[in-house]
Amino acid sequence: MRRFGTQGRLYPEDNYLVPRTAEIADFIRRVKEGKYIVLFAPRQTGKTTFFQLALEELTVTDPTYFPIQLNFEVYEGCTATDFYSGLTGDIHEKITDAFQKRGQTLPDAVMRLLETTQFTNHLSLRTFLKAFGKVLKDQRVILIIDEFDAIPRSAVKGFLRVLREIYLSGRTRCPHSVGIIGVKDLTQLDYDRSISPFNIQDEFHLPNFTLEQVHALLAQYTDEVGQRFAPEVIKSLHKQTAGQPFLVNRFAQILTEEMDIPKNETITMTHFSEAYAEIREEDNANLTHLITNIHRDSGFKNILMEIVSYERGVRFNPRREIISQLATYGVIGKGPDGMCQIINPIYQYCILQAFKPEINGLEEDYFPEDTDFLDYLTPTGQINMERLLDNFRAFIARAGFRILQVPDTPKEYVGQDLLYAYLDQFVGLIRGAMYLEVQTGRGRMDLVILHNARKYIVETKIWEGPRSYQAGKKQLAAYLQLEGAAEGYYVVFDHRQVPEPRVETETIEGVKIRSYVIPVIQKPPSS
Repeated sequence: MRRFGTQGRLYPEDNYLVPRTAEIADFIRRVKEGKYIVLFAPRQTGKTTFFQLALEELTVTDPTYFPIQLNFEVYEGCTATDFYSGLTGDIHEKITDAFQKRGQTLPDAVMRLLETTQFTNHLSLRTFLKAFGKVLKDQRVILIIDEFDAIPRSAVKGFLRVLREIYLSGRTRCPHSVGIIGVKDLTQLDYDRSISPFNIQDEFHLPNFTLEQVHALLAQYTDEVGQRFAPEVIKSLHKQTAGQPFLVNRFAQILTEEMDIPKNETITMTHFSEAYAEIREEDNANLTHLITNIHRDSGFKNILMEIVSYERGVRFNPRREIISQLATYGVIGKGPDGMCQIINPIYQYCILQAFKPEINGLEEDYFPEDTDFLDYLTPTGQINMERLLDNFRAFIARAGFRILQVPDTPKEYVGQDLLYAYLDQFVGLIRGAMYLEVQTGRGRMDLVILHNARKYIVETKIWEGPRSYQAGKKQLAAYLQLEGAAEGYYVVFDHRQVPEPRVETETIEGVKIRSYVIPVIQKPPSS
């Protein structure tokens, strides 16, 4: 039986794979046109698997294409001399392997060329490629280079200039087509920013899985095993991961292999909530990389919280170093409106967790002394959200200027941080689950709480004016209708010097919305 894979390259005989039919056809078309293709995307997005599958399909259907597949990962930190010395052996091995896979012996002319080849710099590489193209005659070489950004700094420009010269030399050339795969793009590898050594590149975008592709992936498991996924599970899985390949497969691993759900049972939202709680807390490679990267620069927190908290947003400007770095790490991307967005809700959850103080010093004040969490449950075991949020509003008033003493939290975000911490603690006590939903607008943080098979939706924003406040209610009403929820909760933090606190309950477009505008104190009282 095949399995969902999360470690390195995946294989069709061992793993369930998303059929990227359109993307593979696009790649093959570009190769046949002789494009020099570049794909730069964060790690664990399925780049290597995609290129391997696309190349295999091309060479099987048209044997006139001759693949040479390289990986530069081992050359990180090497000198240019060591790089070219190692590259000699790599190319010798890959060419020999390619002939063996075709069931052919190494032609004498190719053998003599390999035996007399020793790369010392980019010029000797150029000489070899031209000679190899003449030896192969009617074969068209495809050069695929994975982990390209590990190439030594001192070798980057010469290597790229050789490829550029070959590309411009005419239609008959070796290599006919090139695929460069990495994390950093070529402008980031041009360390002195003086020239553009590879301005002939054809950029290739490999998107995250669509909802339809996630359906197709999970359907392969259902067809083999017989176990079904409830439609809402598939939808929620895609929403929480935004189709990020590692996270999609990791969710599927937990649900199908680690939770011991009987194979004759449908995988339900209750199972999904358990899997979500596990994935967001585990130390998997993808989320560990995420947290490591967002701690690299002290400026990351402010810009990430600005993206999350303010409807005005942050323009996606890749020439701004901090934006470029966060995009390279796979933390943010460019939204359809040209603004920055967090890649997916799971990443946003982890970002909030990473920036939340371990102890804010106010935990003991969340609830009055004469109450405990059971007082915020109804006799039937449901959450009394109105009373729970009324208490949070009272807590902020009780805490007063002490909220400004919460460590490592800018005062403009302290209200949202405290609401998140408050609900997170409560949900943990009642053994529920809380996660972030896909946001339908900037500046919104939609918290979804699942408890006893019921969903509670709390939207939080920072005050940006009466028009934004009223528009937010309508946005929430539309979202509640989409989710089939009868009521929702809207919490807006007012940071103005003269705030206007309010609590109101309204019916908007057929759903009940309880709104809070909660003042957030700006400075401690004068001594």
